[in-house]
Amino acid sequence: MKRLHVDRARGLRRSMTDAEHLLWLHLRNRHFSGWKFRRQHQIDRYIVDFVCPNVFLIVELDGGQHAEMMTADADRTCRLEGMGYRVLRFWNNDVLMNTEVVLEVILEALARAAPHPNPLPKGERE
Repeated sequence: MKRLHVDRARGLRRSMTDAEHLLWLHLRNRHFSGWKFRRQHQIDRYIVDFVCPNVFLIVELDGGQHAEMMTADADRTCRLEGMGYRVLRFWNNDVLMNTEVVLEVILEALARAAPHPNPLPKGERE
């Protein structure tokens, strides 16, 4: 089962949408204010578009097909949030037409980084 997810994630990385490609140009290689992002990354049974694992922030991009999948997307978001992640969703069109605004929203979310949901006990931090 895990192999299936790995293969699917690789396929998604090879066939990114224009919006995913554009956003990845800004997020990759710590170009975005030094934050580390991964693309098409598996979390539990889901493959998320982008994740900043250090602060448990997920960025999902939705195309037109998601207008018909709003209930499933809401369930997915709820489950990911239940695992301690914050989820930002943007329409592909917003990424393509208002890239700077989308990047500002992501940067604000990073600035408000929530503490880790399972922090180490005080004596084990360093």
